Amino acid sequence: MATSHFVHILYSEKHHRHYVGMSRDVNSRLKSHNEGKVTSTKPYIPWKVVHVEAHTSISQARSREKYLKSAAGRRWRKNNLKM
Repeated sequence: MATSHFVHILYSEKHHRHYVGMSRDVNSRLKSHNEGKVTSTKPYIPWKVVHVEAHTSISQARSREKYLKSAAGRRWRKNNLKM
């Protein structure tokens, strides 16, 4: 089965903020964020992709996204993503 779902972490250098999301097309999603089409991220433009993980199912991707948004996931981001 082909990879079809991606979990991505975006970072706003200007505001020192992360955003964890899931998409089938990371580049298109990044463009939406940077064009201000996503309400929750609009105040923190510009964004850049700092991490992408490929998953073969939407349920795997959703589980990983949920983990990365948890306290343990924030610790993982702090330890593994050097900003």
